[in-house]
Amino acid sequence: MPLPHVLLSAAVSLDGYLDDTGPDRLLLSSPADFDRVDEVRASVDAILIGAGTIRADNPRLLVNSPDRRAARRSAGRPEYPLKVAVSGSGDLDPAARFWHTGGDKVLYTTDQGAERAPALPTTTDVVPLGPDLDWRTLLTHLHDVRGVRRLMVEGGGTVHTQLLQQGLADELQLALAPLFVGDPAAPRLFGPGHFQDGRLRLLETRPVGDTVLMRYEPTAPGTGSLPSAADRHWLRLACQLATHCPPSETAFSVGAVVVAADGTELARGHSREHGDPVVHAEEAALAKVATADAARLSGATVYSSLEPCARRASRPRPCARLILDAGVRRVVTAWREPDTFVAGADGSGVLASEGAQVVVLPELEEAAVAPNRHLVG
Repeated sequence: MPLPHVLLSAAVSLDGYLDDTGPDRLLLSSPADFDRVDEVRASVDAILIGAGTIRADNPRLLVNSPDRRAARRSAGRPEYPLKVAVSGSGDLDPAARFWHTGGDKVLYTTDQGAERAPALPTTTDVVPLGPDLDWRTLLTHLHDVRGVRRLMVEGGGTVHTQLLQQGLADELQLALAPLFVGDPAAPRLFGPGHFQDGRLRLLETRPVGDTVLMRYEPTAPGTGSLPSAADRHWLRLACQLATHCPPSETAFSVGAVVVAADGTELARGHSREHGDPVVHAEEAALAKVATADAARLSGATVYSSLEPCARRASRPRPCARLILDAGVRRVVTAWREPDTFVAGADGSGVLASEGAQVVVLPELEEAAVAPNRHLVG
């Protein structure tokens, strides 16, 4: 199911704190960084915070620049992004500035929280998600019902932690402030718990006033049938690789990437690579996995823009068999193989019959089909 691009945004001290324990909010961002945050706000469809941030900071969450608001209007967008609050209990102050500034708002809560929630302005929708808050359900609702494609999350630490731990964050933007807090009772950016293994990929680092902006993206594949933000990243890469295939009227253009459990790319490949007219993408990628990395394949994920083939005439073993024989037990794909060349192809069934997990991300199907449009219409 499609989800918004989730961007986690925070300013932290050098020792990883969001605030101190004093009565006033500790300003970690510089004026230049506040302006950068305003620019990011103007670029997104919605901004999300947790109930704790509303209680502690009483924020407005506005786009402050008149020029940026005017640019949004000129582009046919609302002057302000949708403001999203999350509260399991529904225990919120109806006088908070969050509810009385900007444009539309939505509160996601539990069934009980919806009963307890106070009367809020008519510009606020209250959406109960059931007995518990479920982030995937919440994000799906934002995407499908509210049309949110880019979501900025501004806090607090609990919200950031849960989204990152559940593999739902696509990007992390940290403004590192040149000061220390040093108080163990102060709130930290991330709380304890299990984070997916693997290093994040550094996308950018640059000074912004006296702070330093660091942008990261997660790389570790998801587990089981639930896709992670990193799964979407790697599958998009596989779809891009498919565009590098030499044109063919008799075979699909497919890209594939093999990624270890810690997010390390082990190999990549695409159809008809290096002038071989019959090599398939998964076959090309698996052949490049270094001998030293062979043991990592049991925990790896293969990303293929097209479902791995179950039958083929050009090689003794189809790609589904190659994947299983390599020890891989998780495959993420965007497009189920049509009957264009092989009737009744079911690579997913072959994989699943031997215990492999197959995850399909239909939101990327169009990207997978694009280099094959001449074959499937």
